[in-house]
Amino acid sequence: MLTPTPFPKSFASDNHAGVHPAVLAAVVEANTGDAPAYGDDVWTRAAEDAFRAEFGAQATVYPMFNGTGANVVGLGLVLRPYDAVLCPDTAHINSNECGAAERLLGTKLIPLPTDNGKITVDDIRGQLSALGNTQRSQPRAVSISQVTECGTCYTADEIAELAEFTHARGLFLHMDGARLANAAAELNCSMRALTTDVGVDLFSFGGTKNGAMGAEALVILNPELDAPALFLRKQGMQLASKMRFVSAQLTALLTGDLWRENAAHANAMAHRLADGVADLPGLSLRYPVQSNAVFPALPEKAITELQQRYLFHVWDADENVVRWVTSFDTTPEHIDTFVSDIRLAVRAAIDGQPGLLE
Repeated sequence: MLTPTPFPKSFASDNHAGVHPAVLAAVVEANTGDAPAYGDDVWTRAAEDAFRAEFGAQATVYPMFNGTGANVVGLGLVLRPYDAVLCPDTAHINSNECGAAERLLGTKLIPLPTDNGKITVDDIRGQLSALGNTQRSQPRAVSISQVTECGTCYTADEIAELAEFTHARGLFLHMDGARLANAAAELNCSMRALTTDVGVDLFSFGGTKNGAMGAEALVILNPELDAPALFLRKQGMQLASKMRFVSAQLTALLTGDLWRENAAHANAMAHRLADGVADLPGLSLRYPVQSNAVFPALPEKAITELQQRYLFHVWDADENVVRWVTSFDTTPEHIDTFVSDIRLAVRAAIDGQPGLLE
């Protein structure tokens, strides 16, 4: 029998968490006899109903395997061969998807510098001089992440402003919603309030980070974009034959607001973690905590010691900034133990006292 990870608790990613019991139960329930393949099943129809209930009657959902695939297929719906996508330089499509959109769509990503993962109308405006210039790729879509890769959230008003500006200039607004649930929980609003109601054209919906086993989706809110989606999903290698097992996971998350319960808990654990170390000399937060991620700068020696006991990533090696991520199954006890070790490691690094490993 394989032994579990030697680390007491991973704070590297919410992808490291297990699967919520309700999601597992939904998969087991779907594992009943034979069913039509490729989405022509009752579980996928239930997922479609659940997404329409959450995001509005015009929402069309396409279950997929992963977020990169959902982003690539979604952007493929709006892009022509000579088009470009404007996005924050921190965007997952720009920095963590191995150039998938550029390779598979032949598009150009134009990364916009940002201090906190969020872009503004002014950032976009500066790129629109390329419109109509045959020497330049044509901006066709703006892509934002909610939550951003810096753990920050766009408010509904900020998204509405971006949508109004982009639509007035013939551009589409795409959202990478890998942690959309965390944003809605943090802002105490519905997911619809951050998408449908503020003009988002299409978005990827993250289930895996929210307690699913492996389930994402592309959600199209602009009906003009819907017709090619079935074909592009197949071309994009995101059409599951036994789709019922993907769809069942998504339905479970959208049933009884489980998505909100999971996200709110993960966020609360991140706030508990940040509050537990906020007063430590030698530690400072790079970004405000607005979701389930904490980005502290701390002494290099403390990072080295803590990584002997815990799994987490260095975000900025030059500034000794790391990323700690919590999930639906992080407990207060996990946090309190981690906080205790952080405090010991940081104080030891500053004062020259014995640390965790001494």
